[in-house]
Amino acid sequence: NLIYCLFFDKVYNMFQCLNKKKIKDKAYRIVTEKKNKANLKKFVSVPYSGRVVFVPQCMRNIKNCKAKEVGGYYICAECGSCKISAISKKSRELGYKALYILKGGRIVEKLVDELDAKAILGVACFYEGTEGMKLCEKKKIPVQFVPLAKDGCVDTDVDVEQVIKALETK
Repeated sequence: NLIYCLFFDKVYNMFQCLNKKKIKDKAYRIVTEKKNKANLKKFVSVPYSGRVVFVPQCMRNIKNCKAKEVGGYYICAECGSCKISAISKKSRELGYKALYILKGGRIVEKLVDELDAKAILGVACFYEGTEGMKLCEKKKIPVQFVPLAKDGCVDTDVDVEQVIKALETK
């Protein structure tokens, strides 16, 4: 009986943990959808030349990436080894001010200040995206956020078509 109780307790706790993650992810999704909707009008009022794109380094193909490392971020070389390349090309074609591959969320504030960004398109996991949106909200910078389709800090993924649609938003 004791072994059964311990096993059941572990399974129950694991279920609770997974359930909490689902609830938390759902909460993040709701918050970001509301903030995207609230920011959309201001975001589209900014011309492409005033917009900056932030993507996470976890999307890079580390083995083949040719991006140039500059302090807390990378500059995409558009080498084609990952999805960032397509996002970078499209943002450049549209005339975006810049695209940065961020090593971490903390660099966002510094870059926002340095670049005098008028609007941000961010790609990240829900946690980092929500934190970035809060920061930009304090600075009164409209943000559109596209969550990663697969997160986890390494080998992440995003729906490129969703990002391109957000890039093209007028």
